[in-house]
Amino acid sequence: MGKKDKNNLSIIDKELKIDGSISSTGKLIIKGQVTGTIDSDVVIIAEDGIVNSSSTKVASLTIGGKFQGEVDASKELIILSTGTCSGKVECQDLIVENGGVLNAEVACKTAGNIALSQKDRPVFSKKGTPKIDNEKQIEL
Repeated sequence: MGKKDKNNLSIIDKELKIDGSISSTGKLIIKGQVTGTIDSDVVIIAEDGIVNSSSTKVASLTIGGKFQGEVDASKELIILSTGTCSGKVECQDLIVENGGVLNAEVACKTAGNIALSQKDRPVFSKKGTPKIDNEKQIEL
């Protein structure tokens, strides 16, 4: 087997229908139809793409077409204005553009679920509040 390369690009084109399991590294663009399971780094479902998945495990999923099933996105789920997502969703960050449709059971991983190191934690303060420590401060 070849070594894993996060720069790989795979495309399932409009005329292609897949029924089964897909496992890939790098970016996977779906313009056709997929029924089955997906295990990948980054998946983009184009406007013409249709996915029916019993299990999708990705770092990032962008939906411009139709997705139905269960998805676990360890980083982000983005639903574009042309996208539809239904089923069960678990993700860290969720973005739904105006016009995008989300009709799913949703569980977003929060800071309580994710252990952040002290240097990764943002510090917020109201304008005019004195800064107490040496970390970055973001004025609200």
